[in-house]
Amino acid sequence: MEKQRTILICDDEPTLRELVRVSLDGSYRFAEASDGFTALQLARELSPDVVVLDLMLPRLSGLEVLAKLRGDERLRSTPVLVITAWNDTMDVALEAGADQFVTKPFQPDELKDAVERLLSD
Repeated sequence: MEKQRTILICDDEPTLRELVRVSLDGSYRFAEASDGFTALQLARELSPDVVVLDLMLPRLSGLEVLAKLRGDERLRSTPVLVITAWNDTMDVALEAGADQFVTKPFQPDELKDAVERLLSD
């Protein structure tokens, strides 16, 4: 049997974290962080298969988390899907090392397709 994939959801809004979980069905294990510091700790602890990362986070911004993930030898190749309400940050996020980008509000299918693409690469 295939090992269950772990997705780390990093967003300071509980309703958005729930929406991400619901959008991705129940076929994954989920870990959640409401701030950038916790997101980084959990990423190091769990080595998730995908990180779903909001850019606007307390304590450490999503861009700071992304930079630290890309600078960590163990987590450097972990796929990161950035979700944000700010369309104009797409280029910044991609330059910082994001693999995919989805704007809020997102369609559940759009998010699910993006995560499945990252897991199949």
